[in-house]
Amino acid sequence: VQLQASGGGLVQAGDSLTLSCVNSGRTFSSYAMGWFRQAPGKEREFVAHVIWSSGTTYIADSVKGRFTISKDNAKNTIYLQMDNLKPEDTAVYYCVETDNLKRPRGFWGQGTQVTVSS
Repeated sequence: VQLQASGGGLVQAGDSLTLSCVNSGRTFSSYAMGWFRQAPGKEREFVAHVIWSSGTTYIADSVKGRFTISKDNAKNTIYLQMDNLKPEDTAVYYCVETDNLKRPRGFWGQGTQVTVSS
């Protein structure tokens, strides 16, 4: 599995960003993919997850209403649309395959930095 995340950057509070993650090694056994984030000095936390077959999505309460996850099966790509960004969203965002319990499985992508200034 090779995961390539992109789209991070430096933005101001209230701005939007869209992250992308290409899973070039996706196989028939890939159930879902998700986004996690890790802020400095904090543990990595779940952000969102989408199931390849059904499109069912799960969003963490901390970002619900502001973040949307989507997918493009043909491109083996997932997206994270982040609106109304807040300084507390500042973190490195990682994509990873996930299981039915939204737990990460397999290899992590390299991460993309999102910095939100106040």
